[in-house]
Amino acid sequence: MTEDPTRPTDIEPTELRPLDSNIFREAMSRIASAVHLVTTDGASGRVGATISAMCSVSDDPASILICVNRESRFHEALLENRCYCVNTLEPTHEAVSDIFAGRGEPDMDKRFDNLDWITLATGSPALANAKLSVDCTLETVTEAGTHSIFVGRVADIRLNEDGHSLLYVRRGYQTLLK
Repeated sequence: MTEDPTRPTDIEPTELRPLDSNIFREAMSRIASAVHLVTTDGASGRVGATISAMCSVSDDPASILICVNRESRFHEALLENRCYCVNTLEPTHEAVSDIFAGRGEPDMDKRFDNLDWITLATGSPALANAKLSVDCTLETVTEAGTHSIFVGRVADIRLNEDGHSLLYVRRGYQTLLK
């Protein structure tokens, strides 16, 4: 075994100890994240969920990832429908975020009522007044702990007017004002 020349020689490796999941959740709550409504439609029906775990993967080919709890109804719909649309919410969408996070209306079809929807390339619902809608076809799924990482190839993008995005930090909604 060769020594790592970038590792200081006077530091001993430490043993990892089990991490308390409550401490981890508290730590992650301190990271501000944009709030997204992710939707899908197809053989499994029209389903949506509020998420904050989304990021770009590559620009060639254009792709993004989302993380979804494997026990959710949304997870199963994504696997069957093989497409999704990430809709970045604006500050006026707090109630929409709450509804699709499962607070309030339990019926999935009714969650889509009273909102203005359009469709992009995949047919997944795109919120007409979202700050951004990114429509994707599902490329890969990787399991990680309690969640799956869905990587989608971007099929279509819809940009709306410049403005502020809805953020979630310390278990509450915020807006970054410039």
